[in-house]
Amino acid sequence: MSDDHSTMLSVKVASLLPYLRRYARALTGNQQSGDMYAAATLEALLSDRGVFEMGQSEKCSLFRAFHVIWSSAGAPVGESETGLAERAQQHLARLTPNTREVLLLNTIEEFSVAEIGFIIDETPEEVEKLLNIATKEMVDSVSGRIMIIEDETIIALDLQDIVAEMGHQITGVARIASDAVELAKKDQPDLILSDIQLADGSSGIDAVNDILKTTGDMPVIFITAFPERLLTGERPEPAFVITKPYTEQQVRSAVSQAMFFASSEAVA
Repeated sequence: MSDDHSTMLSVKVASLLPYLRRYARALTGNQQSGDMYAAATLEALLSDRGVFEMGQSEKCSLFRAFHVIWSSAGAPVGESETGLAERAQQHLARLTPNTREVLLLNTIEEFSVAEIGFIIDETPEEVEKLLNIATKEMVDSVSGRIMIIEDETIIALDLQDIVAEMGHQITGVARIASDAVELAKKDQPDLILSDIQLADGSSGIDAVNDILKTTGDMPVIFITAFPERLLTGERPEPAFVITKPYTEQQVRSAVSQAMFFASSEAVA
């Protein structure tokens, strides 16, 4: 591999790293654990970049390299994890292997069935089977109370319809940060689904942080047109980030997983 090609590949991998880290944190439910797997992937690529010569896109190749590390580790969460992540182990033990992986790869990272097959080294037929199992085991596994922070009426109504059809109860919708904090005090949710930029210029991130100061451990999903702004690696980051414009399946997948397995670390 020439020096110029190697440099170009490094630049491309760097641009894809935020999405690998998002995926890794969603799998582990914890920023530190997820980043550990991402870092191990990069270390492996320093010694062997052969995966990028298999005829697939750089993103597919990067995620395949990650899965080699992930599969060899054999444990999605470290033994020292506590809180939501620790409780989630009981759920994870009952799930069919690779179901969460294919669900996240398909709905959040938007890989095709064929691409997922390459990433996890399975046939497309097996990937389809795993996606069907994931829908049954994961999507319908947990129900709860969800608060929505969203200033656009049409989007807020759409999100309400999606989560209600999933069997969740909606505690309310807030359009600005101060209203969100007050709503959470009156009726504490099990999960927060939040936009970033709100109607009065206030921040959904600030609202979530204020809420978590009083509620403690709670899964959060952020919805934003600019996910890279939350995935910088320079501060605590959420485990679940959905990119606008979103799909119904993306919301369903993220909500289902976040309800029982998410990082509620505050975003500075």
